[in-house]
Amino acid sequence: MQTARFSIGQIVRHRIYPFRGVIFDVDPVFDNTEEWYEAIPLDIRPRKDQPFYHLFAENADSEYVAYVSEQNLEIDDSDLPIRHPQVSELFDGPVEGAYRLKHQLAN
Repeated sequence: MQTARFSIGQIVRHRIYPFRGVIFDVDPVFDNTEEWYEAIPLDIRPRKDQPFYHLFAENADSEYVAYVSEQNLEIDDSDLPIRHPQVSELFDGPVEGAYRLKHQLAN
C-alpha cells in the first residue's frame, strides 16, 4: 500500500475528464463496488491498489461527488474556488490554493 499523494482539502483536477474538486476523504485502496469499477472503460480503468479520493466535484454544468484514483488526479493550480454547495459545510477557504477543515471538525 502506498502513501496518499494528495490530502484532504487539496484542490485537484482529473487528468482525462474536464472536472475538478476538493478532496474530502481518502481510501488507501479501492473501496467501491465491483459494478462501479467494471463500468469504467477497460482502456482507462485504474489499478485498485492505490489511494482513491472522494471529491466535492464540479464541471461546467453541475456539482456532484466523485470517486477518483490517484493516478487520474493532479493539482489544480487555477486559484479558483470550488462552487460545490457542500464545501462550506466542511471547509474554510480556499487559502493558498487549498481548503482547511473547519476548526470544530479538525479536533
